Amino acid sequence: MSRTLRVTGMSCGGCEQNVESALGELDGLSRVEADHEGDTVEVVADGVADDEIRAAVEAAGYTVPR
Repeated sequence: MSRTLRVTGMSCGGCEQNVESALGELDGLSRVEADHEGDTVEVVADGVADDEIRAAVEAAGYTVPR
């Protein structure tokens, strides 16, 4: 299932890579695409809860507003 979440704090391509790398550590994500200009991350996830995604993004230093 594809989902798009808002992510704040990204300001460049390096930030996108940080978010994508953090989410790449989660099992069950088959696609991750961060966009710092749109303040979003799109994920294709099977069996991964939004809370798990949020925790990984926030551990990388960014915010996923509720």
